[in-house]
Amino acid sequence: MTRRPVPARLGIVSAMREELAAVLERITGTHCRRAAGRDFYAGCWHGREVVAVLSRMGKVAAATTATALIESFGVTEIVFTGVAGGLGPGVKIGDVVVARDFLQYDLDASPLCPRYEVPLYHRARFPADARLACRLALAAAGALADPAQLLGGHAPLRQFGLTSPVVHQGLVISGDRFIATGEDSAALRGALPDALAVEMEGAAIAQVCHDYGVPLAAVRIISDRADDAAHIDFTRFVTGVASRYSAAIIDAFVSSPPQRAALDPGRLNR
Repeated sequence: MTRRPVPARLGIVSAMREELAAVLERITGTHCRRAAGRDFYAGCWHGREVVAVLSRMGKVAAATTATALIESFGVTEIVFTGVAGGLGPGVKIGDVVVARDFLQYDLDASPLCPRYEVPLYHRARFPADARLACRLALAAAGALADPAQLLGGHAPLRQFGLTSPVVHQGLVISGDRFIATGEDSAALRGALPDALAVEMEGAAIAQVCHDYGVPLAAVRIISDRADDAAHIDFTRFVTGVASRYSAAIIDAFVSSPPQRAALDPGRLNR
């Protein structure tokens, strides 16, 4: 007897309500179901089954959300979208980082195992799914080709000092701290020089997805440089810029066909 393939169901996760609201506007036939203390919104996006949810901030909240998406809603892949602080050289406010790997920068079980390594996993870094990450990077590049049109004019660009957004790909680091001082940012860059962005959820979701064998991709819009130089109105940036970026990128991602060819990261980092 031949088994029918399980239909793909995409889980979409955001850590902030403003980002989730922009995503929910694109989903049709939405119905809400509550699980694990969260509201999960199931519906269709470009004819594809999706389940969108607010994870809340922090690694534990993110891990709980990812587990519920997999166990209770049967998602077959997950995309995370949200804001992050920029760390890497040339990663500026308004840019986009698509994760290739995730690491918990605040994990240290030494001397049992090396700093950052997750006990019993024998690894510190958890990779994003390469194919999903390629599709997400291509979607981001296409969606942000004309940021002024996406944001409804040049005023938001001037307000936040934004230039043409660049899509970067590489390491995203996570921890249960909001990094907002130059000292902390410099310490992270010194310890993890290849880190492009810092946030509070991605590595936890990556570990859960690794355990379940569920592909994961993540896109982060850079809201600040994770240091004392950040002077933007964070809430206004999330509402007026990041949420629109996120919705447009995920829209392009959902509507795009799977890409079989590998994507050269350098194509989008120039």
